[in-house]
Amino acid sequence: MRIDPYSLELFLAAVREGSIARAARSEHIAPSALSRRLADLEQAMGLPLLVRSPGGVTLTEAGQHALVRATRLHQDLQAMVREVRSLSGEVSGVVRLFANASAIVGFLPEKLKRFQADYPLVEIALNEHISADILRACLEDRADLGICAQPSQAQTPRGLDAWHFADDPLMVVLPRKHELGRERSLTLAQVARFPQVALQVGGALDRLLHDQAEAAQLPLRISVTVNSFDAQCRMVEAGLGICVVPTSAAAAYAGTRNFVRRPLAESWAQRRLQLFALRKSPRLKAVQALIDALAAPD
Repeated sequence: MRIDPYSLELFLAAVREGSIARAARSEHIAPSALSRRLADLEQAMGLPLLVRSPGGVTLTEAGQHALVRATRLHQDLQAMVREVRSLSGEVSGVVRLFANASAIVGFLPEKLKRFQADYPLVEIALNEHISADILRACLEDRADLGICAQPSQAQTPRGLDAWHFADDPLMVVLPRKHELGRERSLTLAQVARFPQVALQVGGALDRLLHDQAEAAQLPLRISVTVNSFDAQCRMVEAGLGICVVPTSAAAAYAGTRNFVRRPLAESWAQRRLQLFALRKSPRLKAVQALIDALAAPD
């Protein structure tokens, strides 16, 4: 039985795209050649992995098992290549960076631009996730680095190293001429009097607000729930409620005259973003270089 890594990569692409034709375009190979590779892979396995139809491809039961192992093997091979390349004198390779929305919107673009000017051979594979998923990815070594809100217990999860990345305190975003706009800052009790435009259920900010409201015995009146800071601010602009967002998001999406922004005057609102990485020694040169760049004060 001979199974080559390229065939596994094409199998993963076909599953990801749900179509041999789309997978062929994404992998820059002729559809007939990709189909032949998949047929050879299935012959080596001894079972069909894909169900082919005019609408695309789906996994058989054997294919579902193969997908799990193929994904793991692909990740291991990528890690091997990255580790071997790091032994050269050059700082190069791919760094898998997971970050939450406020880090991506408020801080990363300029920092990554400076980093890539210094290290042009390093590719940053940036993915947006919520904080809990970022920490899990770092612990499982699916991400080299993660940037997210400091855990509520203010303790670094066991097995991870952490560095300060940025301060990003919470602000209240109000529509223009809202009655709370006369205040210089706002408490959670004041905010809770009005309908809220909430951010995705289960995220770090959603849990923080609900935990603090529950502790203060303040019921939150949720008018609508959305999945991005941009959508939150648009809903506020339309008059559907007010919202609490990080300063970075308020600056990016609520900086016009249609909004009023006020600090949230609570001790727990002094939100911090941290940089996390699985505890390793030594680290890949490219990963360490990015840690040094992102953890350095501006």
